[in-house]
Amino acid sequence: MAMDIDIGHDPDARRFSALVDGHTGYASYQLEDGVMTIDHTIVPREIGGRGIAGALVKAALEHARAEGWTVRPTCSYADTWMRRHPEYEDMRA
Repeated sequence: MAMDIDIGHDPDARRFSALVDGHTGYASYQLEDGVMTIDHTIVPREIGGRGIAGALVKAALEHARAEGWTVRPTCSYADTWMRRHPEYEDMRA
């Protein structure tokens, strides 16, 4: 069962984050020439197993799509998530 996760985006820090039960999970990225490189997806053990990492990656991809960017997932989690969701594969840089 997926939970409703409130995800914020801090463009200056280049990070999507979610505060859950006092713990922050995040997906960070670099941006260069219209390519978003997702380099880390971090979810603390205390809030793991709730779909937070997937929600963070999806939020990053949805933002990239809205901006017309392509995505290079150097984070292994983000790379695997994209492969499991072929509707985002067209965005791969």
